[in-house]
Amino acid sequence: MKKTLIALISFITITLVGCRAPRDIAYMQDWNDGEVHAMLNVNSIKAQPDDKLSIAVNTDNPVLSETLNLPTYSHRIGQEQYKNSTMTVVSQSQTMSFYTVDAEGCINFPLLGKLYVSGMTRGQIASYITEQLETKDIAKDPVVIVEWANVGVTIVGEVNSPGRYALLRDVTTLPEALGMAGDLTIQGRRDNVMVVRTENGKTTSYRVDLTNGDQLQSSPVYVLRQNDYIYVEPNNMKKRSATVNGNNILSASFWVSIASLLTSIAVLIFK
Repeated sequence: MKKTLIALISFITITLVGCRAPRDIAYMQDWNDGEVHAMLNVNSIKAQPDDKLSIAVNTDNPVLSETLNLPTYSHRIGQEQYKNSTMTVVSQSQTMSFYTVDAEGCINFPLLGKLYVSGMTRGQIASYITEQLETKDIAKDPVVIVEWANVGVTIVGEVNSPGRYALLRDVTTLPEALGMAGDLTIQGRRDNVMVVRTENGKTTSYRVDLTNGDQLQSSPVYVLRQNDYIYVEPNNMKKRSATVNGNNILSASFWVSIASLLTSIAVLIFK
């Protein structure tokens, strides 16, 4: 009986120590090879107040083209810094000044005056300006190119390289943005990533489970928008490490000590 109890205690201890492999680490655990998943909530970035736009217009008239394009500068002061290398280059040596969307959602464009662009994608803004130039007989067959100049998201918490990152494409997903930040650290919670979105004067927070592919892809924040704030919460292990002896109960030495104590008690009882 004594040997049986001791063996049982030892087995339980070894099991507790050896089977503590971290769970909820792998992403999209519910997706299998070859499955097809339709993307939901796929919306391109749309202009909103305080966005800066780079707009270039080319026509067959060099003088008109020069008029329709803002003056160029070799340097800008106070340009927002981004982690992306391409945006860092832009901040150091600027080749074109920007149109800023005002509080009313408008930009002031040469020869056209105020244009309402809030809620439009890059393509829609380019088409709108092209239409206005042709309708008002200012230019024939102009080529209009629109680029975002200050669109980005902020990623903080348990990621390898926190910071503000430029969104270089019209559609950027949450996993892609986390990849730009070097992925989550091993201490980051994959099942409870928070995305804070501010739009129309309101701030809304969303919780996303990266381990659940269906829930992730159906989230309103799967496709990011400008100025989204992404926070990766530390897991319980990291939280406990902030306190004295916080993780002692999870250590192998702790359970070995408990096993020794229980074994000693069992020997005394059945001696």
